Amino acid sequence: MSRIKPTFERLAAAQRKALIPFVTAGFPRLDLTVPLMHTLVESGADVIELGVPFSDPMADGPTIQRSSEKALANGMTLHKVLAAVAEFRQRDRETPIVLMGYANPIEAMGQEIFAQAAREAGVDGVLVVDYPPEEIAEFAIALRRHELDPIFLLAPTSTPERYTAVAAEASGYVYYVSLKGVTGSAQLNTAEVAARLPAIRAAVGVPVGVGFGIRDAATAAKMAAVADAVVVGSRIIEALEEAPAGEELTRLAALMGELRRGVDAGSS
Repeated sequence: MSRIKPTFERLAAAQRKALIPFVTAGFPRLDLTVPLMHTLVESGADVIELGVPFSDPMADGPTIQRSSEKALANGMTLHKVLAAVAEFRQRDRETPIVLMGYANPIEAMGQEIFAQAAREAGVDGVLVVDYPPEEIAEFAIALRRHELDPIFLLAPTSTPERYTAVAAEASGYVYYVSLKGVTGSAQLNTAEVAARLPAIRAAVGVPVGVGFGIRDAATAAKMAAVADAVVVGSRIIEALEEAPAGEELTRLAALMGELRRGVDAGSS
């Protein structure tokens, strides 16, 4: 069984919202992937989105693109991402892990082989940016066969018809992209997000996380007040880019502490 649903149920019972950080596997170094994951949990993560680096990440802005390029240059592959999850599971059997990436590496491995390998490694959910709900039926069956949650993106431009299509396949949670554009772009319009979430939540029937544009405790608090989860990616990658060698974990813990306080303030 996926760990995602029980995690959200536990948080809801405690009247808390989820903090979901994103890191790119293999960035800034291969040997830091698992330590970074443990640091995320120790400093407040409820779910981890682990990016599978890809050479043409169409939904990602320049910050996450740079991290993917660096990770690929470091030699990160989908097989090594799964190995990192398996290593993480040696110490942490509880924290849900969602792989976030693109279709090409999965297609190269084979959908069924990937789903089985992901489950054996300890993955809980999969978000594939370029697998729309209309084209995912066979893959979703493979994921569910291995107790993995298919997770989808929704955007400000999504229609009620798209909500329905996503609802037919989604489990775990849905990731609402709060901005038109790529990761790390523009500035949040909290009122607009708040206005859209009730209809989305009612349609999809699973928790809704909000990401894109969340950079500090203040924006995290605003989103936590209206969403079920707050997703942070580009700001975390920036912190790792800015950190001197050897200080990556310390810098990450400090930023996560700030974001955790923001989410908790917005949840209350």
